[in-house]
Amino acid sequence: MNKFWSDIVGQLEPYVPGEQPQDQQYIKLNTNESPYPPSPTVAEALAAFDCESLRRYPDPESNRLVSALAEYHGLSSNQVFVGNGSDEVLAHAFQALLQKPLAILFPDISYSFYPVYCSLYRIAFETVALDPKFRIDINDYQAGNGGIVIPNPNAPTGIALELDAIRRLLQRNHESVVIIDEAYVDFGTQSALSLIADHDNLLVVQTFSKSRSLAGLRLGAAFGHPALIEALQRVKNSFNSYPIDALASVVAIASLADDTYFQQCRQQIIASRQRLGTELANLGFEVFPSSSNFVFLRHADRSAESIYLDLKQAGILVRYFNKPRIDNCLRITIGSDAECDSLLAILKNILG
Repeated sequence: MNKFWSDIVGQLEPYVPGEQPQDQQYIKLNTNESPYPPSPTVAEALAAFDCESLRRYPDPESNRLVSALAEYHGLSSNQVFVGNGSDEVLAHAFQALLQKPLAILFPDISYSFYPVYCSLYRIAFETVALDPKFRIDINDYQAGNGGIVIPNPNAPTGIALELDAIRRLLQRNHESVVIIDEAYVDFGTQSALSLIADHDNLLVVQTFSKSRSLAGLRLGAAFGHPALIEALQRVKNSFNSYPIDALASVVAIASLADDTYFQQCRQQIIASRQRLGTELANLGFEVFPSSSNFVFLRHADRSAESIYLDLKQAGILVRYFNKPRIDNCLRITIGSDAECDSLLAILKNILG
């Protein structure tokens, strides 16, 4: 520990993202990126962008983008917040809404950034165990709490809650905020956005990284009651008054404008996931039901770590988690059909 560090720095266990090795060309199926490029309207917006405008600060409130998101989702602008990726949006939400006397609750197998935020902001938390089939049971979230955070679909399992389950969770939990992290919602389950009007403690977080093929842009959004949005704004304006750059706003608005392309891409990924899941099951894998752009699986006879290492040696990256309960599982991003075919061919060879 360096003598110049603040005390908290030495106590942090930072989030570890998926591998981004540079030693060779890989088929990357480990970080849940889209196999398809952004909408052609994005390329058109980039080509038409006035670079001279970059000498000016962007709109600190990102009003055009906020208005576009509000219109797209049928909300008011004061119900929308934007940030540099859903990770930043979540970080602001943890700081603005979850620093309470009681511990917050989230699943024990879930997005591993949640405990990092708790450490950074000194938030007490308790994890709630998934059931033996890796499912979230909302009946396990009845204890008093300082807030609840649930990804839907969950990551890394890909298993989704039905909208009625989230509604029942909100009905039982009036006194603290419920954050529904919808990074993967576009790949097979219903968004909780429709519940915002009836629940002033609901915050829904989404991203442009997955279904809109804009992971490199770093843009996320939150939706909820104006009081929740104001809390996020107050934290944002005490941290970075100009979070969304001018180029990101233009690109995001262009993406929202092309709903036909968005729907085509998400449906193609869903179809590829269904085909890949069937083929993987035929190879002896237990494939958990996924509503995401990835599958979560384990093999009956081979360890997850050995399969991961063999795939990496063959030029394919998948995600292996050396963590309790899931250390014999792999997460595999849905790639293009050609990438999925390559994966299957190599797995057949690896598994004999």
